Amino acid sequence: MAVRDELARRRYEKLVDRLESLMRAALKPQYKGYYGQLILSADDLAEMGELKDVRRAAREAGRRLGWKTTTHLVGGRLFVLDEREVPEEIERLAGDEAAAAIDRARQESHRPRG
Repeated sequence: MAVRDELARRRYEKLVDRLESLMRAALKPQYKGYYGQLILSADDLAEMGELKDVRRAAREAGRRLGWKTTTHLVGGRLFVLDEREVPEEIERLAGDEAAAAIDRARQESHRPRG
């Protein structure tokens, strides 16, 4: 029985490490670790194991990154989000980048196609 517990513990630690790596890779450097999010598809979830274990591992991975982690299951996808309060300078930067992206999308939608 101890062997099975050890195997389960190792599998869980491997899952936490994998999720931490995915979460870290999804961060934008200019946001200095804030606005973290990871979206796992139904296929990702099926590959990773039981939903409760994935959620628990995601929260542990988030703690390692300093996140205030929440998880939300929507339409078969698991959203892993950092809900920390964002410093004003980072919030302003993100708002400016979002506005610029919207402006670019609008300009592209008004271009003649052909």
